[in-house]
Amino acid sequence: MFVDKVRITVCGGRGGDGAVAFHREKYVAAGGPDGGDGGHGGSVILRVNDNLTTLLDFRYKRKYSAQAGQNGQGRNMSGKRGEPLIIQVPRGTVVRDAETNQIIVDMSTGEDHIIAKGGRGGWGNNHYATATRQVPRFAKVGTAGQERDIILELKLLADVGLVGFPNVGKSTLLSVTSNARPKIANYHFTTLFPNLGVIYVDEGVSFVMADIPGIIEGAAEGAGLGHDFLRHIDRCRLLVHIVDVSGSEGRDPVEDFDAICAELKDYSVDLGDRPMIVVANKCDILMPESDNLERLRKHVEKAGCELYEISAVTTQGTRNLMRIIAEKLRTLPPITVYEPDYVEVIEESGDPNELEIEHLGNTWVVSGTWLEKVIVNINFDDYESRNYFDRLLHKCGLFVRLEEMGIQDGDVVNIYDMEFEYQR
Repeated sequence: MFVDKVRITVCGGRGGDGAVAFHREKYVAAGGPDGGDGGHGGSVILRVNDNLTTLLDFRYKRKYSAQAGQNGQGRNMSGKRGEPLIIQVPRGTVVRDAETNQIIVDMSTGEDHIIAKGGRGGWGNNHYATATRQVPRFAKVGTAGQERDIILELKLLADVGLVGFPNVGKSTLLSVTSNARPKIANYHFTTLFPNLGVIYVDEGVSFVMADIPGIIEGAAEGAGLGHDFLRHIDRCRLLVHIVDVSGSEGRDPVEDFDAICAELKDYSVDLGDRPMIVVANKCDILMPESDNLERLRKHVEKAGCELYEISAVTTQGTRNLMRIIAEKLRTLPPITVYEPDYVEVIEESGDPNELEIEHLGNTWVVSGTWLEKVIVNINFDDYESRNYFDRLLHKCGLFVRLEEMGIQDGDVVNIYDMEFEYQR
């Protein structure tokens, strides 16, 4: 099964918590705090694997999480870092942010990319020892790893893309000019997924050609199979438009040419303006009295394209066509590598001056991003920790603001479901 677009969730590992511990050793009095730091969480890393050609593996597993860091221990022993999670993807996979659809990275260069960073490990209580707080009974917890939804979109890396209506001979041309063995039969939509073939023209001269399922009118709006696979010719430097000039299926080649060009332009303006050559196929069964070839030639040349005659079945003209394609590729720019346009949103740590205060009777509800992050690291069962929390609230000016708003002794201050009695 060929799968070329999936949505997955990636999560960096959580950082380990710092330890609350004190040195205990015979004959050593007042050993002091020696709680170690938590280990950093592992990151999720994308890596190119050239042996993969589809995103099928991601169809059955949608969430990928790296290992969490271990908690710190006594004797200043830091926790072990979490192992990173390596996710292997085919070369040419474009990674997008699921919310904004912006490109995060194009996995075409072969370099690893950290897609979800692991959380940082928390400090142990040995970091909080001061001259006045010699017995800190609190430590910092580890932070959560980065979590995000991403879209993996495979865009095949090919120099040349074969386009055209179903059953015009695209797969046959690929099969007679390369070692690729696509399915070939005399009915529409024989090709159900893209095929790649390497064309060897001469020593040191070769290129990759992609055959995608046939395009029909309305493909840009989702009709038929072509729309699902048009993304695979986004990177192609040259398009080879195959047209059946024999009229064996009762279609007009000029109308076919215009219809396919319109669908390419509707799908992408850039794709519609891509360099193109036109190939008149099935010339071996063209009726002598037919004017299809001459009408197509005049129409194509008027559109600024070159026309070449071949018969893919008998290989007539195919070798010369490959040489012409190779010659044109020498003057065209290299395969497109998409530049990232994703701007990462940095989470604000919060400002203590922006705390929200709501007065409800004799209860004052205090909330804010900064306060929410602070209370996670406070051990409210420990006296020193509570004093430390009290000093932070004084320092940020919360008590001054409460008094200016009219708080009275005995009123209740509610901070994230914890209630304190206010005393001046």
